[in-house]
Amino acid sequence: MKVLITGTAQGIGRSICEYFLKNGHTVIGIDRQEKSVDHLLYTHYTMDVRDKDHLPEIPDVEILINNAGTQNEDDIDINLKALIGITEKYAFQKNIKSVLMIGSASGHTGAEFPEYCASKGGVLAYTKNVAMRIAPFGATCNSLDPGGVITPLNECVMNDPELWNEIMNETPLKRWATTEEIAEWAYFLTVTNKFCTGQNILVDGGEAINYNFVWKD
Repeated sequence: MKVLITGTAQGIGRSICEYFLKNGHTVIGIDRQEKSVDHLLYTHYTMDVRDKDHLPEIPDVEILINNAGTQNEDDIDINLKALIGITEKYAFQKNIKSVLMIGSASGHTGAEFPEYCASKGGVLAYTKNVAMRIAPFGATCNSLDPGGVITPLNECVMNDPELWNEIMNETPLKRWATTEEIAEWAYFLTVTNKFCTGQNILVDGGEAINYNFVWKD
């Protein structure tokens, strides 16, 4: 299938890109960083997803994965407004099979930077809007909302033993997800899945169910 993925230069986006390529799909990536994936079936556009007036013409996209995002850097413009612009340009056409938004557990809990939480909360709501509007094409739209993931973006806390121990105390499975695990989820929700739509899928190692009940021994 023809797959368009934003934010493919590193982290989750790169792993999703590589997973689809490994399974024989044609992948187009958009990222403001230079190409980091070398494959015959991969085409890379180096550009900012906010530059909606210069987005490339990519006809007949079958799977769209909105992964590009940031923290504390124009979060609403990048994480939400640009995501909407990408979706409106490429998703609503007869060849579309699936749209996936990479959201965040913070969109469910509000437990992060204010604009980041707001941007990801908007993604969760927009997912449901798109699911309704894309259903006439027989296509699905869901958001995949990770908790902690081992990526370069999170190295500031991953490399701090005290903070890392505190984070692990909040995570029942006592680890964070790998980008490869998130890629597997992304593949399932866009290729295997044909019926689940309009859902916000929380994948956080159980962090959201940890209620921190404290009582005297």
